[in-house]
Amino acid sequence: MPISKQELEFVSYLTELLQCIGPSQAKRMFGGHGLFIEGLMFGLVSDGVLYLKANDQSRDQFTTQGLEPFTYYKQGKPFKLSYYQVPEEALDDPQIMEYWGNLAFRSALQEAAKKSIKGRSK
Repeated sequence: MPISKQELEFVSYLTELLQCIGPSQAKRMFGGHGLFIEGLMFGLVSDGVLYLKANDQSRDQFTTQGLEPFTYYKQGKPFKLSYYQVPEEALDDPQIMEYWGNLAFRSALQEAAKKSIKGRSK
């Protein structure tokens, strides 16, 4: 499915905005885009919505604000990923985005560290 010019501009805007937490890059995937720093995916963009990575330590910060998880459907069943909508005000305020972006990148780092430890113990 082709990505609209508007979506491409939004993704470009987000990668620029997220430079405040590190050298962010976008890669096209799953009909949307993944957002990465140092090879770790910390965000995704789908249908013009930014979702950021959450884990057990950060999930409540998203849910207490009523932010919804990214959900996709497979064979009619919903599957929720641990990526949550970013607060609207973060899209217009670099300081707010820095907070949420760092939270998401920290979640991605913690998940990668867990996987590394599990991989070494096998």
